[in-house]
Amino acid sequence: MQDFSLYFLLGWEHILDWQGYDHILFVTAFCGIYSLQNWKRVLWSVTAFTVGHSLTLALSVFNQIKVSSALVEFLIPVTILATALFNIVVKKPKPKAAKVSYGLALLFGLIHGMGFSNYLKSLLGKSTNIIAELFSFNLGLEAGQLVIVAVVLLLSWLVVSFFKVQQREWNLFLSSAIFGVALTMALERLNF
Repeated sequence: MQDFSLYFLLGWEHILDWQGYDHILFVTAFCGIYSLQNWKRVLWSVTAFTVGHSLTLALSVFNQIKVSSALVEFLIPVTILATALFNIVVKKPKPKAAKVSYGLALLFGLIHGMGFSNYLKSLLGKSTNIIAELFSFNLGLEAGQLVIVAVVLLLSWLVVSFFKVQQREWNLFLSSAIFGVALTMALERLNF
């Protein structure tokens, strides 16, 4: 049980780490286009992201895939850029766009999962039974994402309901700000 708590906390901290704010930006961009009424779509999207993240994390830990960490560190802000750009281009999320969104979340989760794999591999050492650790890490990751989702959806609701900002204007503001930060991150990491 102690290992479960440890790895759950690692997943939780991984997604909520202000030093590695790229994950916070990604989840914020991903759910920033939605309103509070769309919470089910958002939950499906972040769950798809976690599935992708979990898959490549497991494959990497089991040495089934190997990708240059410099390339992965560059691709992570590219996923944020693509998500923010999608939000800017799509005027209002529709059911068909939601399906594309789930697919992108899964794909981008695959990329983000490789970003943490080396650190997790070093923590696990030569352990052969890592299924429980991976499971608890991913549960912590999902719980942390849900905190971000709740904060973003509540903030969006406040801005739209109390400050009477149009949902589209809020989406453009939030997505443009995230796009700018992600572009800076991508340019800084363009040395792979």
